[in-house]
Amino acid sequence: MSELNDLLHEARKIVFLTGAGVSTASGIPDYRSKHGLYSTGGSPEYLLSHPCLVNEPEKHYEFVKSNMIHPDAVPNVIHQKMASFTQNGKADIITQNVDGLHLAAGTKPEDLVEFHGNIYHIYCQKCGRTVTLEDYLSSMYHKNCGGILRTDIVLYEEAIDTEKIEKAVEAISQADLLVVVGTSFVVYPFASLIQYASPKAKMVAVNRDAITLPPNGKMIKGDAVKEFEQVEV
Repeated sequence: MSELNDLLHEARKIVFLTGAGVSTASGIPDYRSKHGLYSTGGSPEYLLSHPCLVNEPEKHYEFVKSNMIHPDAVPNVIHQKMASFTQNGKADIITQNVDGLHLAAGTKPEDLVEFHGNIYHIYCQKCGRTVTLEDYLSSMYHKNCGGILRTDIVLYEEAIDTEKIEKAVEAISQADLLVVVGTSFVVYPFASLIQYASPKAKMVAVNRDAITLPPNGKMIKGDAVKEFEQVEV
């Protein structure tokens, strides 16, 4: 079998750290690749920022609605194999992704940290009530109170939830194998989480492009789908 498969089965406790490249095979565009969301022109980092939500909520809403919502996307083999490792109590997942596909694949919520939130959790900023995706897609305003709706994702210039950081740090500190998949690993504080790993922990990255890793890190450059197809669970 593959080197990745061997590492996964030798490990006692795994933490998968995942980014947008995990979901591209499910039809969701990534952010920073040549044809990613941020290559389309305009100012996506502003449109996905807290100042935009506050000052130009219509622009924020239209960008999210047009570019971030993919209700027909389904988990691919990467999500499925990772979920299997969580189901047997051997892994936790910390993801930058907001698409909910790790949950859809069967990952238990207690074994998952959605570090940047979930695009399908939507609530009214005025009254705090949650609403359906259907309601959100039909209007940016809450039909009950008129408040502006927003998705429960972390925007630029917003802080990461403290409980999520603590849960992620705890999981990483207990792992003997970190597996980084589908991320350029340049977004902080997500990329800084590995500093909490045990000095004895192994680290492997599976990514289309090489990323900077600690001296003990192993880079597997290639298609993550093909790599996970070779993983036995």
